Amino acid sequence: MYTPRHFDEPRVEVLHDLIRRQPLATLVTVGSAGLDANHIPLLLSPDPAPFGTLRGHVSRSNTVWREFDPEVEALAVFTGPEGYITPSWYATKRETGQVVPTWNYVVVHAHGRLRVIEDTEWLRAHVGELTRQQEAGSPEPWKVEDAPEDYTTRLLGGIVGLEIPISRIEGKWKVSQNQPEANRRGVIAGLEERGDPQSLAMARLVREPR
Repeated sequence: MYTPRHFDEPRVEVLHDLIRRQPLATLVTVGSAGLDANHIPLLLSPDPAPFGTLRGHVSRSNTVWREFDPEVEALAVFTGPEGYITPSWYATKRETGQVVPTWNYVVVHAHGRLRVIEDTEWLRAHVGELTRQQEAGSPEPWKVEDAPEDYTTRLLGGIVGLEIPISRIEGKWKVSQNQPEANRRGVIAGLEERGDPQSLAMARLVREPR
């Protein structure tokens, strides 16, 4: 990933936080037909340090678990807030006119060797953990145990686990750090006026010192 120095986010705890908040990953692998991309939620375990391990699952009918090249590292891409930045928000536009549009975004790339897991108890524990995480904010959280046991067992037989010990992790926070303070204030005001959740989240990131 091309990352100019002023957009680099090297803090592992910040990258882990984005993964936990935005667990739906684009998982890129190399197989017999070339590049393949799948979109699956991946849970992050902090072990082993310093980068941790990603865990997920796919349907048995998804050929990725049979066709990926185990000698080539997989890439999991996690994206956070993003949005178009108009030069009309820049003070520099009024001063010199020498401005252009851009796009702000935050993204994490996690690399590692993909491992396939077919153990039923591993899968049961993984699905339970994924469910607990996503149901945590519900007033009546659904649990795997709420479904009939024979039904759950049958469905577990239809999925395959994936595990990626992270060997390398990169973060890019493109949040107007390269702009003078007056332009940054204009970006924050413009995003807040736009008002949608993505824009408000990006405004907070632009405001945060890095």
